[in-house]
Order: sequence, then structure tokens, then C-alpha cells
Amino acid sequence: MKPLPRRLAYGEEATLVEHLGELRHRIVVCLIAVGVGFAVAYAFRDHVLGWLNAPLPAHLQKPVTFGVAEPFLTSMWVSLWTGLLLALPIVLWQVWAFFAPAVERRHQRLMTVLVLFAAVLGACGVAFGYFLALPAAVHFLTNYDSSQYTILIRAKDYYSFCMQVLVAVAIVFELPVFVLGAVQLRILSSAKLRHHWRAGLAICAVIAVALPGVDPVTTTLEMIPLFLLYGLSIVLAMLLERRRPAPLGSEIASIGES
Repeated sequence: MKPLPRRLAYGEEATLVEHLGELRHRIVVCLIAVGVGFAVAYAFRDHVLGWLNAPLPAHLQKPVTFGVAEPFLTSMWVSLWTGLLLALPIVLWQVWAFFAPAVERRHQRLMTVLVLFAAVLGACGVAFGYFLALPAAVHFLTNYDSSQYTILIRAKDYYSFCMQVLVAVAIVFELPVFVLGAVQLRILSSAKLRHHWRAGLAICAVIAVALPGVDPVTTTLEMIPLFLLYGLSIVLAMLLERRRPAPLGSEIASIGES
């Protein structure tokens, strides 16, 4: 059994074959993590499906299927996506570990914190989507003009909608990570974020509209955390800039003045 792939040090030289070997090993680790997550999700698929069905009205809490193979394929599909979600922290870590040698040592600790921060924010996004966004969206959509329709919920379409909402909200919650990455690369600054806050909120609104969600309730519930996370991103950007070492020129100038 081969050991886990070794992470190269910053500036360490390696041949193309060694890089491809490391990439292969990390892909294998990701696939094993997804496979284990899929096995766990499939073993507890009754609980997973029950959790996803919970936001439905009481008389619709068992979605219908219209094909012989649809129950099997739907359960497998839901288990696969749940397995991907469970394995996401390991996948993110393997991606970071592969690209880490290209990052200077003084930035590696920050990038490690950002990866862990991204995993935590993703989990918070899924929780927000499940407990707030999804129930509100399902309630709105299943009661819209209900007097005019005989409503039946198809399992494949419903679970696809659930996954779209949860993934969309999880992406929304990653906004601070993208902003802090841009600040670290000096593409953005806290001053720019504060000065152009109106444009920032407008961009957040456009992102919320572009994300999956066919109803105004889902779009609004994606927009509100975007606005709040934009403000949090400004605060975090200010803290990051305070911890950033002063430029060499400013240090020389301060020494000359003293």
C-alpha cells in the first residue's frame, strides 16, 4: 500500500513525472473520500431522504416516481451528491496541498486558514439553506396557485431542486474567502470595498439572481446573506491588512526619519 502523497516544499524542484505522480495520488485520495462518503450516505439513505422530504407539506412528504428504475437511480444520485458533500473538506485540502508548493512559506499558513475557513463557511451555508432557504422556497412554490393545480412532487425533480438550493447557498457563503483571496493578491483592498459599497451590493444582487432558484423567495434568501457577508468581508479584509508586513520602502523611510 502506497503512503499518502508527500507535499513538496516551496521552491522544491520536481520533474513532470513526479508532479503527475503526486496529482494521481491526490486524485485517488479524493476518489476514495468520495467513495467512503457515498457508502455512508447510501447506508443512511432513508435518513437523508427523510431530511430532504421534511420541508414538504405533510400530504406531499413522499415524492412520486414515474419509472421502474427511477427509485433506484434517484436514491443513488442523492447518495452520490451527499457523499461529495461529506468528502468536500478532504477534496479542498488535497487541492490546496497540490498547489501549496507554488505559494511562499509566509503565505502558506494564511492559505491553510482560508481553506479551513472555506470548509466551515460551506457547512454554515448548507445549514442556512436547509433550515431557512429550502423550507421557505418549498412552502412558497407548493402553495402558489394551489387551488388551480393538483400538485404532485416528482422525486427526481424535487431532490435536484434541493441540491441546487443547498449548493447555491453554500457558494454564497464562500464570498469572504474569494474577497480575502483578492485582498491578499492586492487586487482588492478594504478601502476599495468600503468606497464602492454600492457597486459591491449591486454585484451581490446580480449574483443572487444568477444563482439557481426559480422563485423570488430563494433569490431573496440568497441575497440577504450575500449583503451581510459583504460587510463581514470588509471587516476581515481590514484585519488581514493590519497583519500584513509593512513594505520595505516604508520601513526604510521610517528609519531615515528617526
